[in-house]
Amino acid sequence: MPSAEFTTAAEEVKNLTSKPSDDALLKLYGLFKQATVGDNTTSKPGMFDMKGKYKWQAWEDLKGKSQADAEKEYIAFVEELKSKQ
Repeated sequence: MPSAEFTTAAEEVKNLTSKPSDDALLKLYGLFKQATVGDNTTSKPGMFDMKGKYKWQAWEDLKGKSQADAEKEYIAFVEELKSKQ
């Protein structure tokens, strides 16, 4: 179960005044999925689903990271993004 701090960070990221870069969005996605689901066990999207492939790879790259560590990194990254607003 996600911590209250993680849940707050997930809400705050939706209210950033400027949209994060694509790389930042992929990092957020990967950390969020790793924190909430754990290791990626889904099959890689097909060759015509470029967005899906990037998202899948961002999550796959975190395989083996504990959900607690991913949650901490997600919270820290959201704080970093907020500080750049």
